[in-house]
Amino acid sequence: MFEFQQYLGFLLFLTVLTIGFWLMIFLVGFVHYWIGGAIMELIKEKREAKKKDE
Repeated sequence: MFEFQQYLGFLLFLTVLTIGFWLMIFLVGFVHYWIGGAIMELIKEKREAKKKDE
């Protein structure tokens, strides 16, 4: 069916694909968290500036 080198190549392909998938999931979560935190800080700064002006 498969030769040993083809089997190793297939395992390497699956490993790279799996690592890429989990890295993508991690980065999407991290970027979402980072953008959300930046927006919250911006809102807090605007609220403080508005209170300071009053």
